[in-house]
This record gives sequence, C-alpha cells and structure tokens, in this order.
Amino acid sequence: MQKPQLISGGKKFYQFLRDQCPVVSETYYPTFWCWESRIQTLLRPFVTAKPGVSYRNELIGAADGGQISLDWFDNDDSSSHQNAATRPTVLLLPGLTGTSRESYILHMVQQSRELGYRCVVFNNRGVSGETLLTPRTYCAANTEDLEAVIEHIKRTNEDAPLMAAGVSMGGMMLANYLGRTGRETCLKGVVVFSAGWDVFECTASLEKPLDRFLFNSYLTSCLQAGVDRHKSVLEKSYDIDHVMKAKTIREFDERFTSIMFGYRTNDDYYHDASPVHKLKSVQVPMLCLNAADDVFSPRHAIPVEAVKQNPNLALLITCHGGHIGFLEGLWPRQSTYMDRVFKQFAKAVIEQGSDLSDLSS
Repeated sequence: MQKPQLISGGKKFYQFLRDQCPVVSETYYPTFWCWESRIQTLLRPFVTAKPGVSYRNELIGAADGGQISLDWFDNDDSSSHQNAATRPTVLLLPGLTGTSRESYILHMVQQSRELGYRCVVFNNRGVSGETLLTPRTYCAANTEDLEAVIEHIKRTNEDAPLMAAGVSMGGMMLANYLGRTGRETCLKGVVVFSAGWDVFECTASLEKPLDRFLFNSYLTSCLQAGVDRHKSVLEKSYDIDHVMKAKTIREFDERFTSIMFGYRTNDDYYHDASPVHKLKSVQVPMLCLNAADDVFSPRHAIPVEAVKQNPNLALLITCHGGHIGFLEGLWPRQSTYMDRVFKQFAKAVIEQGSDLSDLSS
C-alpha cells in the first residue's frame, strides 16, 4: 500500500496540512474484502452505520419565488462552544440526488458534533420532500442558491466562523462557487470529497458498459424520479415524456438540466459545470480528496497541474477508495478515511485558521 499523495500549490498550505491533519500522511488501508473501487462505492451506504441525528428544518425563499430546504443540527449541547452566537458552523453539501439523510452526511454531522460545532445541510431544490414552487431544480454550474444559503447563514450567525464541505456534485458546486467569488466569500475553508473535475471525462467514464450498468442507469432513474415527483410544476416548461425516456445522465442533462439553466448546448453546460476551469481563481483554502480508482472522477482528469499553480489548493489522492467509499478496518461500520480527513481539517480550519490567512506569501 502506498501513502496518499499530497499535492499543494504552496509550501505553507502543504506544511499546515502535514502539521494539523496527520491523516494526510497516513497510509490508507482499504477494507480488504471490499477494496475494489466499484464494490467500495456500492457497499458504503449499506455497511456504514447511520448515526441518529435530529434536524431542525428551515425553508428559505429564493429570488425566483422558489424555496430552499436547510436542515440544521444546532448542537446546543456543545460543551466546547456553549455560546450559540459564536459556535463554529459547517455547511454540508450532499451529492447529485442526496439529502441530509445520506450516511456520509450523517457521519460528518457526527464528527462535527464531537468537535462542538453546528451543522447546516443545504438540500438541493426538490430533493428532500419540500414542494417545488417554481419550475427550477439545480445543477453543478449554477451557484445562486448556494450563494443565497451562505448569505442567510452568515446573516443569522454573523459572529460564528463558517466553513463548508461538499461531496461529489456538492463538492463541484462548492469549487465552482469559490472559483467565481474569489476573495468575496465568508467561508474560512472548504473540503471537497470525490468531486468530478471535468464533467466530459466523468460522463465518458460512466458510459463504459460496466459502469453504465452499475451506476449511470440507477442515477438517471433517481434524477427522473425527482422530475416525476414535481411533474405538475415542471411539465409546463419541459417535455417530461422525453426526459423520462433518457437512458443516461448525459441524455437527461441534454433534455432537462442544460435547457433549464439556459445553455445553448449540453456541451456548454458541461464546460461551465467543470470546476477544473475555475481552480486558478480560488482564494480560500480548499482541500480535495479523490481516489485514483474512482470511476466517477477518473484519475487522468484529476487536476494535479492546476492545483500546483494555486497556493490555496491542496489535493489528497489515495490509490483506493472508490467514489465516496474510503472504507477502512475489518468491518467498516463507523468512521471512514474520508470522515477522518473531514474531522481533522474542519478542526484545523476553525481552530488554527489564522495560520491560513495568506497562503500566497
């Protein structure tokens, strides 16, 4: 087994991670009976425990008349941060059709609870049971809802430090947001797990026969189920029958997502949704964890060279781990390697964040 590869655009961030997050220097040993990437990816939701978490739901209005569902874990029992006004807050963004009930989100809430922090999960429009008020859902390229959520969190907790973690598409959205906003964000730091960096490469990889069978068809049907659930609002604006006949994510995006967000072609949408083009503009410390065997984000498309050009970026690449897998130990019920990266980085950003103030120096 090899140690994970840690790449950063600057010595300062690299050294900070080595000092504050020992997990980046540890060899990651995948669970031996499910080390293969596809098996890791498929089994994780079933073998990892789902910690019990009670959320407080809040619906906030969006500029177009729609609504956004936030799930708060207030952590009022926090012993290390008893003052709610200054309690550190972690914003969590789930994957493509994910919600606050995904096991990987619940695990990050559990880790945050242990640190004494508050969490808020940003559920993309229409996925978590709330009514869709306008014919608009979400995509990786559009960050307007994310911007509204961050502004709302900061307005309601203006003295609390805020950081964010995104998984898969949630990570892509976060990276795109940071690339667009540069220094104009209140986020102290960001960690991104299993993001797809170049959407063309991701969709091509997922269209290979085995991966199309194992993942693409299932995810497409999940996306279609979301459309069907809100058919009465969406059918006025889109050809729902045509959307429901899509066989792949690419076909779904051609018939639905790219049209919804006003792109001339699906290729235009995929270019805009690919965070690789915006990494040079990120001005906030961002750590990215990818597995070299992730079929959703193929190794050759992991943006090693772009990361090397920006002192605010760091990339941690493990040999194994699959897509949001990172299972470890004989029976991986509890925390994964990804959870440990999250916990150590969150603590480092919140408690030692002053060391990250100017990474370009």
